Amino acid sequence: MRIHDVLNSKSSHQVITISPQATVRDLIALLATHNVGALIVSHDGESVEGIVSERDVVRRLNEHEGVLETSVAEIMTSTVRTCAGDEDLNDLMQVMTEHRIRHVPVVTDGKLTGIISIGDVVKNRIGELEFERDQLDSYVHQI
Repeated sequence: MRIHDVLNSKSSHQVITISPQATVRDLIALLATHNVGALIVSHDGESVEGIVSERDVVRRLNEHEGVLETSVAEIMTSTVRTCAGDEDLNDLMQVMTEHRIRHVPVVTDGKLTGIISIGDVVKNRIGELEFERDQLDSYVHQI
């Protein structure tokens, strides 16, 4: 299975981005509004300048409470692992596991086209296993 197959199965294809100059308070509001765990940091909605997650916020809040008024650029991860839509999903699962990352932006021709979360990967894998189980069950009952 390819990454674009998983993207196509998602109910929403919208990728929520946030400006690097936005405040962490703005970030928290967007995370809550869209019920997501991470946002892509981008000044134009197409480039990937970073990624910022709930975990980044929590870690920085532990360091100092004033983080809510700092910019997203100060807490984001700027070295971002990305993938292409035509890559194999199993390869992405390996990367996510090895590097302990939960969100990977999908980039096509240098432009942001989607985001894959660990939840998307797990949901897809469960669907595959259920399909295989149903096929085996059908085969066994035909005999």
